Amino acid sequence: MNGLDLLLLMQRARDAAFSWIAGTGFARFGARTRILLPFRVGNADRIAIGSDVLIGPGSWLIVPRLDEPGPVIVIGDRVRMNETSISAVHSVVIEDGVAMARGVYISDHTHGFDAPDTFIRDQPLARVAPVRICRGAWLGQNAVIMPGVTIGAGAVVGANSVVREDVPPRCVVAGAPARLIRQLAA
Repeated sequence: MNGLDLLLLMQRARDAAFSWIAGTGFARFGARTRILLPFRVGNADRIAIGSDVLIGPGSWLIVPRLDEPGPVIVIGDRVRMNETSISAVHSVVIEDGVAMARGVYISDHTHGFDAPDTFIRDQPLARVAPVRICRGAWLGQNAVIMPGVTIGAGAVVGANSVVREDVPPRCVVAGAPARLIRQLAA
């Protein structure tokens, strides 16, 4: 075993220990789920995570308001994400087997910007609508999923896409705003 192998082994042990300890703070934390550091979380008790999930380094899961009872972010089994940001005040559901490339951003809310003398971050939320990413979907690098969107089962969202409308199952969408590129075989 060389020095690099030893360091990688130590890193895996650190992440396993962190996941085991941090998992107690979530509404649900499934078996064999791993969180790789660095990681940020806000109000973990409002986040439910399934089994065999891999949350890659640089990810951030946040529930900035505690208005809703129970889990607000729900992540199914076998989900993979890396440098992903999910912010939810009402409901973001990621179903089983969803894969997300680096830099994906998902939010169920947007800030208002009508008051010119008030910082946008301090203005009330203008839109809150649930988001659902259905089973087996793939979100490409730097995809942005806006409030109220459902991504259908087995759909593919191209890199750098901004999704403002629902995506049917087994479709490929891309662009800003995202548009249908093609239908995949059933």
